[in-house]
Amino acid sequence: MRIAILGTRGIPANYGGFETFAEELSIRLAKNGHFVTVFGRSGYIDEKYNNRYYKNVHIKILPSVKSKYFDTISHTFLSVMNIAFKKYDVILICNSANSIFSLIPRIFGKKVIVNVDGLERKRKKWNFLGKIWYLFGELFSALFPNKIVTDAKVIKEYYKKRYHKNSIFIPYGAYVAKASTIETLKKFNIEPGKYFLYVSRLEPENNAHIVIKAFEQVKTDKKLVIVGDAPYAKEYIKELKETKDLRIIFAGFVYGEGYKEFQSHAYCYIHATEVGGTHPALIEAMGFGNCVIANGTPENIEVVGGCGIIYEKNNILNLREKINYVVNNPAVVKEYGMRAVERVKESYSWDYVCSEYEKLFLELLK
Repeated sequence: MRIAILGTRGIPANYGGFETFAEELSIRLAKNGHFVTVFGRSGYIDEKYNNRYYKNVHIKILPSVKSKYFDTISHTFLSVMNIAFKKYDVILICNSANSIFSLIPRIFGKKVIVNVDGLERKRKKWNFLGKIWYLFGELFSALFPNKIVTDAKVIKEYYKKRYHKNSIFIPYGAYVAKASTIETLKKFNIEPGKYFLYVSRLEPENNAHIVIKAFEQVKTDKKLVIVGDAPYAKEYIKELKETKDLRIIFAGFVYGEGYKEFQSHAYCYIHATEVGGTHPALIEAMGFGNCVIANGTPENIEVVGGCGIIYEKNNILNLREKINYVVNNPAVVKEYGMRAVERVKESYSWDYVCSEYEKLFLELLK
């Protein structure tokens, strides 16, 4: 098959979940003998990869309008126009905001799939027009592509009830692994097993402020490491960093081996997001064998599956209680960590996820 993957910042992955997904999927498809192109955005992907191959995957880098509101959709539009007259069999578009463009390749006889992600219109970073665009994106996702993919059963049910649209449930993936090195920890003067870890883009709906406020009230010599940043949330990040708690460390964006080291040596992982489908960092934390404390949203509860600790949604006091509990019960932390690994092995392996996408592509072409 000739396959194009659009709507992400591109690969090699150096930003977020969709990028990691695009890399894991495209590499496996290429290994299975398919010709795969992943479209990337200039400014995010090194230009040396343009029109070259990364792990047998063809990389095409195109420009975008560098704006919170137009970065994604401008790049996807250019990507769609780039492939319209080329011989691709299947187009995978990531993000419901881009679903309006799925009509174009369909007109040219190509099979199109949209991975809708979560309910992006609920994110606080979007203004009224941004939320309306995402609302229409949901509708277009139900109308234009051949198939839509949801990565959480909660989101699958949402599209079924609201738009009477059956979607294909394929979750996000993760590895079961641990890094033995601690070079990145040394840079921040952090000891293995002596810190709580939080990973996310630092935007209001991901609730880093709630985690910080809860942790400030906990008596422990362990630290809290905040991994993440955001290009369009400077005021919010500034407020986060005004904490006077010296135990709280802001590490910024961390990828590759550094990210693996942080995940591998944490005492416990805290996941506080409230918007979206399956959150990559949560599954990855479980795959690294972490005990997780997760915000009580339906999506997070679905992923944790009884193999972690849930706190009442956005409740600072309840989160503080859960942190205190794991500080005083290291045996519980170890038990949940082992259960989390088994959960990932059973339901969230990358090999399974990618085989399901390949199966879907083949079925469409029949």
